[in-house]
Amino acid sequence: MSDNSILSQLTSVPEQGALLFSDVRYLLIRPETLAAFQDMLETEIGFERAGEILYTGGFTGGKLSGQKYKESYNLSDKEAVEFMCRMGGEIGWGAMKIQHLDSSKKRLTLKVTHSPFAEAYLGKANHVCHLIRGVFGGLCTWIFGTEIDAQETKCIADGDDFCLFDYRETKK
Repeated sequence: MSDNSILSQLTSVPEQGALLFSDVRYLLIRPETLAAFQDMLETEIGFERAGEILYTGGFTGGKLSGQKYKESYNLSDKEAVEFMCRMGGEIGWGAMKIQHLDSSKKRLTLKVTHSPFAEAYLGKANHVCHLIRGVFGGLCTWIFGTEIDAQETKCIADGDDFCLFDYRETKK
């Protein structure tokens, strides 16, 4: 039996070439594949625009997953964030830990060690974990019920010891 709750619950559907968790399809992909994709986007359209495109992809997945798992497992806001942190670690996105969560103030600070995105970029760029930033941006938008400003304030790719993300309600 695996200590990894996500892996132990993955279902393989060979005739479809699919891996499912809780009836949601996932895929395995090397971080270097995404880094090459990100490099090409940055070359073609610039660092900031490429980051926002990747953020949007992560945001969509995070919002959908947050909604599904929060409702399916009847999770509180904190439990939903903890679930997504555990899941992120179990599927290889790095060790994720809540530094601060205040649902009433619509604020989350998330620490990630061993981000595969940052490690694939080590020494090449800074603040490159757009997919992680997006996943938790989508999750926070769902659980807080408002638009969220999502920032990566530290990144392993920039020489920091860990990646740090700050999520807060967008000021209008």
